[in-house]
Amino acid sequence: MAKRLILCNCSGTQDVDAAALEEATGLSCSQVHSSLCTTQIDLATQEMAGGDAIICCQQERRVFEEVASETGAEMPGFTDIRDRAGWSDDPRSKLPKMAALLAEATLSAPAEKSVDVVSEGLCLIIGTSVVALEAAEKLAPILGVTVLLTDDCDPPDTREYDVIRGQIKRASGALGQFELRIDALQQVNPAGRGALTWTEARHGGRTECDVILDLSGDTALFPAPQKREGYLRADPGSLHAVSDAVLQASQLIGTFEKPLYVATEPLLCAHSRAEKTGCTKCLDLCPTGAISPDGDHVSIDPMICAGCGACAARCPSGAVTYDAPAPDTVFRRLHTLASAFRKAGGGTPRLLVHDAEFGREMISLAARYGRGLPADVIPFEVPALSAFGHAEMLASLASGFANVKLLLSPSTERDALDQEIPLAQAMASSDQIALLDIGDPDKLCEALYDAAEPPEACDAPILPMGSRRQVARLSAKAIHQSDEAIPLPETAPYGAVLVDTDACTLCLSCVSLCPSSALVDNPDMPQLRFQEDACLQCGLCANVCPEDAISYEPRMNLADDALTQIVLHEEEPFACVECGSLFGVKSTIEKITEKLAGKHAMFANENAARMIQMCDDCRVKAQFHSQDNPFAGGERPQVRTTDDYFSKRRDH
Repeated sequence: MAKRLILCNCSGTQDVDAAALEEATGLSCSQVHSSLCTTQIDLATQEMAGGDAIICCQQERRVFEEVASETGAEMPGFTDIRDRAGWSDDPRSKLPKMAALLAEATLSAPAEKSVDVVSEGLCLIIGTSVVALEAAEKLAPILGVTVLLTDDCDPPDTREYDVIRGQIKRASGALGQFELRIDALQQVNPAGRGALTWTEARHGGRTECDVILDLSGDTALFPAPQKREGYLRADPGSLHAVSDAVLQASQLIGTFEKPLYVATEPLLCAHSRAEKTGCTKCLDLCPTGAISPDGDHVSIDPMICAGCGACAARCPSGAVTYDAPAPDTVFRRLHTLASAFRKAGGGTPRLLVHDAEFGREMISLAARYGRGLPADVIPFEVPALSAFGHAEMLASLASGFANVKLLLSPSTERDALDQEIPLAQAMASSDQIALLDIGDPDKLCEALYDAAEPPEACDAPILPMGSRRQVARLSAKAIHQSDEAIPLPETAPYGAVLVDTDACTLCLSCVSLCPSSALVDNPDMPQLRFQEDACLQCGLCANVCPEDAISYEPRMNLADDALTQIVLHEEEPFACVECGSLFGVKSTIEKITEKLAGKHAMFANENAARMIQMCDDCRVKAQFHSQDNPFAGGERPQVRTTDDYFSKRRDH
């Protein structure tokens, strides 16, 4: 069943042309209402009763959801064409942008993946007696509280909750599964008359809890503490901060859905081979410490992962991909927005990428109190700005956007973007991709309205399809319309392998460890072959090369020969002196013969030295027929065991 758009001009503050939208989107539209969320709520109820409705308002979403729930109607979809399009001082028509936003709203999105996390409400409060005990009094009726005191004091005269003293040596885990090791642990001794006392201190204490309320004011127990679910930290000197943390802790009991932000494919990972380290991009970037080495690949703890997406943006092989949503969903949204804007007569759009909290609020404030967004700027909301990497930026340009601007929020992880943006700029241009580090709605409007005339958009927009690597290459080719080789920054995941042919002995160690099979051998002759589009520039081949003969040239080769194998180094094979079959490398066999023949005890005589120049089969035959052949010896004596000695004693 086709979607139906429920339109409202918000008390006449925006122009909405139902007939034009129907023609531009191919969707049926309701009449244009003026106050669906208030005086016309009965009309909204009637509109939702038909099902498959999209209400073009986000501000009063809660109201419409309550109405749908009370009336038993199918829950409608929602999109915002007011703040993002209608409320704008730009005199140009808003129809193309509205059509693009509505076309995007009709796209189906896969269900988010999650796992249940159970918190039984076991809470550890850390801090001095002045702050921690007061917090414990408030939480004890709700949660199972244990207080870890950090100051030198006597035990409190209460058994409503547990109290301990000690030093935390190690902490791990997240909501529902924290584990801590405590040294100098002292517990309350409840026996005897008079004031309570502490037990003797002991090391190696271990405890588990569901929630940690850290009021110590000391260094956080975890990296990026604000991203560790279940770990609440507040300044003990701020009454409001402590009260907020106590309130949050009181809510953390029950079963919660933990989103699974990333998907992994260990076989594609280029982290390590044969104990040689290659790619460490995700390990270097992860702010929460959720990623750790695990043999030849890396392991990501989904309970600790906060979903910043930096690992997925920087992963050169696709072993880690952002999955909330998946890349193909993002590419489909970009293509739909650009194509719908052009189809509605909008010319060339610009893209503003923002997050779901800070960015959405900035756009809303700019629309309500400022100039609003220009008519050609299409906002693109993503759950994690750091996950919008170079492949997505290039796909935006190749889909038909003139430029891409990313609106930073205070919580954005910059490390990945600081590397991804220069990479994308090198593959497109610095005029087409930029960061906006702006915290004022009016200044955001100024930056967008006063921007220089954008460069020409891609002449032949494409539909981005395939893996992120494939999309990046396809997009770069569409942008440049040439077969040039584009120089890239040093940390780029694309490029050529350079081999010093004077140093290379064709030992092929690099081939055996290459995780993407970019380096391969030729089974018929001594050759080192290379396919550039498969190269991850991970560093494994250079790290394993015993002759240090390998180096790199970061670049994006748009020519077709990047998709085929080329010969990096080859040598003449050596012919076996017995049977004439080709084996090994001629220069290597000659060097070995020169170094060992007559100079090493095993190759002192002519016959033994001649074996160096034989293939495997002939070498075995020559060894078998030689005078000192180990196979010609008699039967080896049977190994005597302990039972043999005992049986001999019994016989005597």
